[in-house]
Amino acid sequence: MTRTWLITGVSTGFGRHLTEALLAAGEQVAGTVRHLDAVADLTEKYGSAFHVALLEMTDTARIREVVDATHARFGRLDVVVSNAGYGLMGAAEELTDEQVRHQLDTNLLGSIQLIRAALPHLRAAGGGRILQLSSVGGQVAWPGGSLYHATKWGVEGFADALADEVAPLGIGVTIVEPGGARTEFRYDGSRLAPKIDAYSISPAARIRRVLEERTSLALGDPVRMAQLMIATADQSPAPRRLVLGSDAWTAMTAALEARLEDVRGQKEVAFSTDLP
Repeated sequence: MTRTWLITGVSTGFGRHLTEALLAAGEQVAGTVRHLDAVADLTEKYGSAFHVALLEMTDTARIREVVDATHARFGRLDVVVSNAGYGLMGAAEELTDEQVRHQLDTNLLGSIQLIRAALPHLRAAGGGRILQLSSVGGQVAWPGGSLYHATKWGVEGFADALADEVAPLGIGVTIVEPGGARTEFRYDGSRLAPKIDAYSISPAARIRRVLEERTSLALGDPVRMAQLMIATADQSPAPRRLVLGSDAWTAMTAALEARLEDVRGQKEVAFSTDLP
């Protein structure tokens, strides 16, 4: 059976790789972009199987319009991929108020509202799948990425709770946690805060150097990662998490073990606060 996938941010990166693979396999894709010409080749090649809509993830009202229009066009929604987003890098003090707001609105609130808009359609159909793109940065936090981490940790908390809420309705939720991949995200999909010289001695300065020098190559193959994301739609039950990349697995397991060690060391203190 041909499925209908709704994917945000299909002009580049994982969104583009997912869309190309799905269309080549005979699936239907509704994708969102900020510039229509970025996917003109896909529109020409795949015709009615590919529908594209203009969408800024900060436009909450428009998100629901796009979701509803996609369902009306294809008559169904089977898989929703919340992918659109970007990285905002810099020490917390360096970030402008406008940058903070835009990062939260795009990565966190945009993802939440996309999923909320899709749920009535999935529920009415008796099931479906949601893939929420997170990152190794949804479990690990590095200096210089405070707001990006805030959005990814936030959306993971949302998706984790959501998964249990909607499981009885036949809706599966998977949080995708890729490490570095050779897409446009690292350099062209990231933004830098204005520089405060005092932070040149801070660990936060490292990410600035990486983005300015543009010499660091990621380990991950985005094509292989996209194929594994697609494969989760056929797994039952839906995997709660999909960790992609040796760098992601290594960093996440180290961070989780360190966090657990911290918590275990506070058992006596924690229990001491209970009423007798």
